[in-house]
Amino acid sequence: MPMPASEIINMIQAALPDAVIELTDLAGDGDHYKAKIVSASFAGLSRIRQHQLVYAALQGKMGGELHALALETAEK
Repeated sequence: MPMPASEIINMIQAALPDAVIELTDLAGDGDHYKAKIVSASFAGLSRIRQHQLVYAALQGKMGGELHALALETAEK
């Protein structure tokens, strides 16, 4: 079952409260998204570590309810 965009945004926002999130449904199927996330929490972290923070926020939903998420992260 696809994961609603609002749920993805809410989960990321809960973990990174200051995040500015732009989410795009790439295929229109609720399974393939692209997220652009800007947060002060990313300051001084490698791109890999930034992405790990986002995946952790999704609490294991990646690969299950959420099939694909292309990430673009940046620090505020």
